Amino acid sequence: MTDQYFGITDTGKARQNNEDAFIARQDAGNRFIIACVIDGVGGYAGGEVAAGIAREAILKRLEKPSGEIISMIIDCFDIANQRIIEEKQRNKEYEMMSCVSTLAIADIANNQFYFAHVGDTRLYLLRDNSLVKISHDQSFVGFLEESGRLSEADAMSHPKRNEINKALGFEPNLGKNTDYIETGQSPFLSGDMLLLCSDGLTDMVGTAEITQILTCGATLKDKGKQLIEAANHYGGKDNVTVVLVHNNKTPQQHSATAVKQREPSSNGLANHVAEKPKRDDPEPARRKSNNGLIALLVVLVLAFAGASIYLYLKGGPQNNIAVQPQPVVPVKRQPGTLQLKLQKEIDNLKGNVLLLADTAYKTPIIISEAIQINRDTLLIKSKGNIVFQSDSGYDGAAIKLAARCKLVTLDSLSFHNFKTGISFANNNLALRHVQFVNCKQNLENEASFADGKFISGKTAPITMKTDSLPLIKK
Repeated sequence: MTDQYFGITDTGKARQNNEDAFIARQDAGNRFIIACVIDGVGGYAGGEVAAGIAREAILKRLEKPSGEIISMIIDCFDIANQRIIEEKQRNKEYEMMSCVSTLAIADIANNQFYFAHVGDTRLYLLRDNSLVKISHDQSFVGFLEESGRLSEADAMSHPKRNEINKALGFEPNLGKNTDYIETGQSPFLSGDMLLLCSDGLTDMVGTAEITQILTCGATLKDKGKQLIEAANHYGGKDNVTVVLVHNNKTPQQHSATAVKQREPSSNGLANHVAEKPKRDDPEPARRKSNNGLIALLVVLVLAFAGASIYLYLKGGPQNNIAVQPQPVVPVKRQPGTLQLKLQKEIDNLKGNVLLLADTAYKTPIIISEAIQINRDTLLIKSKGNIVFQSDSGYDGAAIKLAARCKLVTLDSLSFHNFKTGISFANNNLALRHVQFVNCKQNLENEASFADGKFISGKTAPITMKTDSLPLIKK
């Protein structure tokens, strides 16, 4: 269980006090690893107080873990939020205070992690030397970066990079607002590492350098210190906090002839491969002849080689068994409030025209499962430019049209970071002022024909005219 988690915080070079806080520990039952980063907001004293209140509330709730894990960590944030609001009401000196936070629960025994997130602290997953950002920055600049409108370097130096849309202490009853707290879960496989950090790190150090530090052959403690040193090296303009969690179980590797499992000797665990006992007598006694044994080994090696060649020629290259890198598994999320709201509006629409007001959809509609349209005729038109954004790990379409749709028109919509923007069938789609940003496949046309019938004809090409739209302004 050594070297599985580590946390560290530093004031940085520009601040006089530290408004960050963190949690890095096991729960009382040693079932979970609790990892949390909290970044206080609200002035010299207020931010520090808010972070402390949130940390205490989260630890209190997790003293005795109970219930479904996602619900439990939402409850942590809900309680912390309420405690901060109550303190603001009691003490006017702290009326502007709040905090942002990312909380992760790692269940290493079952190879899973769960998280909740509010604000612009971040959660990353490192797998096979690739660093994947799991949480979404709930800020204007974060949205611009994730939608491809700003590069990472430009976002790091943007004058509004510290403006946030959501925080603990902004509004009451967070547990009832399913869209306010971002949650999710994902496999946490052997060798995986979680990085939770405040923006004091990510505003100073780029992803490439963070990845280089995390993949170096050092302990979690040394990696955490190196991340802090890197942030301070580039200016240390804010408090810097880092929490690391490592699933240090050894991955099982399979071969064609045998399976051997062994813990790395560097982690202090006992080697599962039995060592040959040492002889008490330092002097060798009578040596027996090894000629017969050597001959037997030669015969076995030749037999094994012949069998391997025969199996290869018989079955082809597919019989070679190789250990493949473990892919990053998509994070499973529940549909957000805006997605559910839009789907309900489409399903309950009386006429054929749906007008979407940008006052009702102020933030991007995060899509974790396709919006379904199953109507003969429909026009969806937005006032302004409403954005659909793919949830992290989601690889489906933003909107999917049923084969029965005769004509669906989409007007003034933007689709960001989707594997497929819109999936439709039988040429039943019209687009007006629609924008695709960082989508691998903008449109997918699925032809639908009667089962078992012979088809003659040819498919018609899709003709679209492009125009330009201005960037979304706050």
